Parts: sequence; C-alpha cells; structure tokens
Amino acid sequence: MAAPPSPALDSLFGAWATAAPAGPACIDRLRASRHGDLPRWLAQLAALPAIAPSVARVADAVTIGAPGDLNATAEAHLLAALRGLMPWRKGPFALFGIDIDAEWRSECKWARIAPHVDLRGRRVLDVGSGNGYYGWRMRAAGAAAVVGIDPSLLAAVQHAAIAYYAGNAGLDGNTVLPLRLEDLAPAEPFDVVFSLGVVYHRRDGASHVHALAQHAHADSTLVLESLVVAGEPLRPRGRYARMRNVYLVPTVALLREWLAAAGFRRSEVVSLAATTTREQRATPWMPFDSLAEALAPGDPSRTIEGYPAPQRAVIVAGR
Repeated sequence: MAAPPSPALDSLFGAWATAAPAGPACIDRLRASRHGDLPRWLAQLAALPAIAPSVARVADAVTIGAPGDLNATAEAHLLAALRGLMPWRKGPFALFGIDIDAEWRSECKWARIAPHVDLRGRRVLDVGSGNGYYGWRMRAAGAAAVVGIDPSLLAAVQHAAIAYYAGNAGLDGNTVLPLRLEDLAPAEPFDVVFSLGVVYHRRDGASHVHALAQHAHADSTLVLESLVVAGEPLRPRGRYARMRNVYLVPTVALLREWLAAAGFRRSEVVSLAATTTREQRATPWMPFDSLAEALAPGDPSRTIEGYPAPQRAVIVAGR
C-alpha cells in the first residue's frame, strides 16, 4: 500500500523494522493490505504536523504537549488528522490540548489491575492491546518494554499517531504490532503477559490461554481479564450485548481451570466488577452505539438480548 512520505510514517516503519522478529512482516502486511479505509488512515498519519512537545506525562490520560506548543494552523491540522482516525475505543489521550475522550475510560480498568502486578524492569506482552493506551500505563509503572499486538490496522495507526509525538517527548518503549496471537511465534519469553478482554472473543478459550502460556517463562505472571457470568458458562445465541463475536462467556471457575491446564498453578481473582456506562459510553470521538444501547431499556442488569449484563473479572496467575 503506497503512502505519502512523512516523519510520522517514518517513525512507524522504523519502530516496526526494529521489532524483531515479527515487526518487518508487519510492514509487508500493511503495504499489501487492501483494507478500504487504510489509504485514508495513512493519509491522516502523514498529515500530522511536526510539533515539539514541551511536556509528557502518563496518568489517567496519556498527555503529550501543551496548547502553547502549536499555532492555530497546526492545531487545526492535528485535530483534523486525529478525528480522521475515529473511532477511538481506548484512552483517554491529550495531545497539545486536544482531549481524545475515547469510548472506554480505560483508566478505570487499569486502576483495578495496577495494584496487583509488579512491572518494574519487566518485559511485557499485551495481547489485544488496541491503540496502546495500556502500554503507556505499563511503561509508567516501570515496565522495561511493552510489545502490544492487535489485528486492527486502525489501532496500529492510532498508536503510531500517539507514538510519533510520545517518542519526541522521551516516552518510548511501547510498540503495537498489527498481529494476532497466533502470528507471534514464541521466541524470547515475556516476564508479564496481559490478555485484557480477548478470551471470550476466541472460539476456543482454553486454547487461547494455552497460547498465552507459550510466551511466558517459569517465573512469568499472566494477567487475564474477561467477561464472566455466575452459575454456568454462557454461550450466546447470536449476539451478546450487541457484539457478534462473543463465543463463550466463562465463569471465574472455568477461567481458573483453563489457567491450571496451561500450567498456571496459582491464580487469584483480584477484581470482579460490573461494567457501567461511566466506564464505557459513546463520545464525540466514538459516536456510535456503546454500552447504553447494549443494555435492556429500564433494566441495566440485563443485555438487550436478555442475558446478564457485562461483568468483568481480573485474574493474576503464576506458575
């Protein structure tokens, strides 16, 4: 896929080229892709103005630059490019005074996870990383390096937009590659492996957990986050909360069984929380249907299809 030259694209391709062993293949995949929206996304990336950030910090929002760092023309170009990469599912981000209010207030989930995982000096694999929001939080928590993988090309381009400015501000070490887990050959194992909101999208959840284990060593930690139900596992007929690709909503007990079968003998449920419209909702940066439209009218305890409303568990496991 041909794309206009730009510093942001050079930054993206440079990051992938050095992300051995899978990174170079991602460049080939991008260039060969026939995704109808990809030329537009790459054009938005190429249109990002070159701006030197005066500040960078990672808290609830990943904040890079300040309003005074750019003039009105650059601000208009930046806003247009970022809006051209909608919808933004994970965040929040703040770039030079532009607040990207994503569908998910991802800081809520991170607050449930962070107290229970020591990332200092650790190499991290983030499976289903989306645009890399959690990767920045992991780096701020002391991770030595984060490799995120997600099959969404839009997520990879969104990450490239953030990373272009983050790298100029000294925030690096967080890479997102457009890969599925099965595309990532086991090589050097990671110290911590995250799978957040992925397992129920897999046709065989047990196989997904086993595949995660292939990227961990004897002392690694696995953080598994999933939709869960009480009682018996739920296999939706059709959609669940308007999502097409939910194959099985497990119980906590079933998740722990899968972890034990994959060699993780220790597992602790560190969070069990209902998903609310405070945490997931439509915004100007993701203006389509969200959780509110997926719940039964007048009864937030049920989905629109009549199933139990989304509840999420976080399990931290080790061998």
